[in-house]
Amino acid sequence: MSTQKTLTQFIVEQQHALPDESGNLSQLLNDIATACKQISHTVSRGAITGMLGASHSTNVQGETQKHLDIIANDIMVDALSWTGHLAGMVSEEIDELIPIPDHHPKGKYLVLFDPLDGSSNIDINLTVGTIFSILQTDETEAVSTTHFLQKGIEQVCAGFVLYGPATMMILTTGNGVNGFTLDQDIGEFVLTHPNMTIPEDTHEFAINTSNQRFWEAPVQRYIDECLQGEIGPRGKNFNMRWVASMVAEVYRVLTRGGIFMYPYDNRVENNSGKLRLMYEVNPIGFIVEQAGGACSTGRERTMTISPDTIHQRVPVILGSKNEVERVVSYHQ
Repeated sequence: MSTQKTLTQFIVEQQHALPDESGNLSQLLNDIATACKQISHTVSRGAITGMLGASHSTNVQGETQKHLDIIANDIMVDALSWTGHLAGMVSEEIDELIPIPDHHPKGKYLVLFDPLDGSSNIDINLTVGTIFSILQTDETEAVSTTHFLQKGIEQVCAGFVLYGPATMMILTTGNGVNGFTLDQDIGEFVLTHPNMTIPEDTHEFAINTSNQRFWEAPVQRYIDECLQGEIGPRGKNFNMRWVASMVAEVYRVLTRGGIFMYPYDNRVENNSGKLRLMYEVNPIGFIVEQAGGACSTGRERTMTISPDTIHQRVPVILGSKNEVERVVSYHQ
């Protein structure tokens, strides 16, 4: 039996520092944790239950959905729609906002989520995860897409859950970043990584170099300098990492520093990127900044972008503060 502080205990103790002292946010976080435990169990049994591989459908992004993408989305929606804490939801897997059914009570929170980030890694048994962002609204009955279009700095809470060798939840409510590991013996997330911080300097970078020919000059310059190592202008050697799962990349940055980049790609129109602002970049950016790191498009801080659509894409450069600032300076 674990004697470590559970997520539930941690949230209760932090409740008076949260925007909502009624306990509704605490209960919502517990509901999300419950859903993520279900997803963790489902992902771990994907091969056994025959749920690996692609489905015959695509999401709003035009991406082929995995069977587990759909199942994870359904788990999140089913777990959160009836609790009375939400006015509405947005998912990567659904084109329009997800309303709360009329026969269920409504709350003042909005949740946006990527139910299974990095799902291209499912079939090869690499780390995937769930990302979520929580916003507030004054409207509880007639919620529209407009209510979700808030800047990242307006988030009440953000987190992500890793489904890897251990299932972990990384969480911020704007008062630092804490990591919780799922103790399978008691079925609870327990605090294992308090007050996580990102070192300001690093010797690791994560980027998909197969796309190098499509990057802008500032990113080309930065990566070239890293690859030149100690004989180049940086005067030190760098290691490259690439998992193709944002949650895995960011967790590595949180635990030992680094820079992760999914920059603007000149094959994409309107200077957009690959990752979605509202339910990938904003919640991750909130966590990274709370841990002492930085998150930028190269031209502006991601947390201050005014979103145009709920599925908007942006470039992202995040991680150790000094490295992110260097890449931003090259853009300037």
